[in-house]
Amino acid sequence: MAREQSVGYELRVVLLLGLAYGFAFYDRMTMAFLSPFVVEDLGLNNAQVGALGSGLSLTWALGAYVIGRWSDKTGKRKPFLLAALLIFSLSSVLSGLSRDIWTLLASRVIMGAAEGPFLPICLAIIAAASAPQRRGLNSGIVQNGFGSLLGNALAPLLVVAIASAWGWRTSFYTAGIPGLILFFIIWKFIDEPPRAPADLAPAAAGEKGSDGFLAMLRHQNIALCAIISCLAVGSIVLGSIFLPLFLTQVRGYAPQTMASIMAILGLCPAIGGVLVTWISDRIGRRPPMVVFGLLMTLCPLAALFVDGSIMLLTGLMFIGWIGIGIFPLFMGVIPAETLAFRNTAAAMGIVVAIGEIFGGVLAPVLAGWIADQSSLMLPLAIQAGMSFAAGLCALLLRETNPAVLARRGVAAA
Repeated sequence: MAREQSVGYELRVVLLLGLAYGFAFYDRMTMAFLSPFVVEDLGLNNAQVGALGSGLSLTWALGAYVIGRWSDKTGKRKPFLLAALLIFSLSSVLSGLSRDIWTLLASRVIMGAAEGPFLPICLAIIAAASAPQRRGLNSGIVQNGFGSLLGNALAPLLVVAIASAWGWRTSFYTAGIPGLILFFIIWKFIDEPPRAPADLAPAAAGEKGSDGFLAMLRHQNIALCAIISCLAVGSIVLGSIFLPLFLTQVRGYAPQTMASIMAILGLCPAIGGVLVTWISDRIGRRPPMVVFGLLMTLCPLAALFVDGSIMLLTGLMFIGWIGIGIFPLFMGVIPAETLAFRNTAAAMGIVVAIGEIFGGVLAPVLAGWIADQSSLMLPLAIQAGMSFAAGLCALLLRETNPAVLARRGVAAA
């Protein structure tokens, strides 16, 4: 009976935290899909649109480190989870109340600070509640499954439909409702996880000096993953911000058509996250990093050069967007295997923070300014260049897959 109750609680945690993270990502992506409506109503230029994405990315990176470290020090998870859930839900409502660029930017900055630590805290609770043989699967379901389906597939269809019928402000109001509901459900049905036992600490006391911030960046793979993170995160952020604008303003598609295309692309992270990592388990981490990193270039190139057939355009963009599946590799798997599973949370934090700050903060502002000086074609060209550079950088990665390295050792012997 105890085992059945444990499995039942595990499923409850995966479901509720999956929905919570999914709607957190839904809130983050709402601005991207509503940008054609917001730009017209508030009279924003492309640089200001880029700044909205950059502001959220900056506080996302800072919040992930500062609040995540705070949670580690106190040993508490649930209070931080509930506070983040409440704050980013209310920030979505605040976005709908915005009357100018400054109040809208303030709401996105607050939202980023709350959402940044949300995923790490979710994964910490899941790790404590899951059986060891399902820990990775459950984490993947929450991050790739719920996040992609709600934030990338459902969001463009629902928020654009609501905006078309009742205005873009209503879309922001309704985006915050699921989070407020889940706040009370999680408060009642999710327990504070026990503290991690001492033998699961990231590193022994004598190892701390060799695994500091700069020491980890001296590992070739960690430094390369940080560079790839800047390029890949920048590419995805530029696509999320400027593809909807390009499709509506340059291609002349209706907002509903744009929403349908973006919804189809929203399935790619879940598909790519399974496909790319599955391939990497069999042939190694480096080859799929190279191939699928380069494949990401196809999405913006298709948007730029395929005109006439919406089906062909969407199909090519879909194939290219599958390359997003490299994110779990350079953000988690490769850093963990490079450091032999010591201080992996810190290493992942470095990769994520650097990627968010340089790829998520600086790239949109620069691309928006360039678009104001020329056209919306330039941000997509930059997106293609960043994806191509990420694939080239992956050529320098050292293989970390233990099974592949073992087979090579046997062959060499």
